[in-house]
Amino acid sequence: MAGRAPKAPRTGRPGSGSGRGRRARRFGVLVARFNEPISKRLLDGALEAFRRHGCESSQVEVHWVPGSFELPQAALHLARTGRYAAIVCLGAVIRGETPHFEHVAREAAQGIREVGLSTGVPTTFGVVTAFTLEQAWERAGGKVGNRGEEAALAALEMSEFVARVGRRHG
Repeated sequence: MAGRAPKAPRTGRPGSGSGRGRRARRFGVLVARFNEPISKRLLDGALEAFRRHGCESSQVEVHWVPGSFELPQAALHLARTGRYAAIVCLGAVIRGETPHFEHVAREAAQGIREVGLSTGVPTTFGVVTAFTLEQAWERAGGKVGNRGEEAALAALEMSEFVARVGRRHG
């Protein structure tokens, strides 16, 4: 299904997705070099979202990895450090002539999900999976939006959610 992700409610209360507060939360951003021009555009969207929501550049740490398949392993290493409120995974997997696309996309999605579930650190999926290069560009700042921006916004909101729930029950 194509389209933009729903916007988070803007209430001004905890959970509004602000990067401010709680001792300057830090965010990890992992970016796949494979299909780098598209990944760079996703990164630009993510960094702009963090900036718009009050994060200083020192709060966002960017790491490049070879491809989308490597994103889960890198995310697990970052999550285990305990230094990050959330981790954003960015990349692009574009269908080719072989089933390789399905394997990489599936493993990236499942691995990224598993990191979040096993560590408790929100780990968001900003990996474009597209049938064509044109579709990938549309999802990297084109007419369908920027999946990098959406993944950063989800990281902000989920990190706030985890902090809020932890304050209530911790």
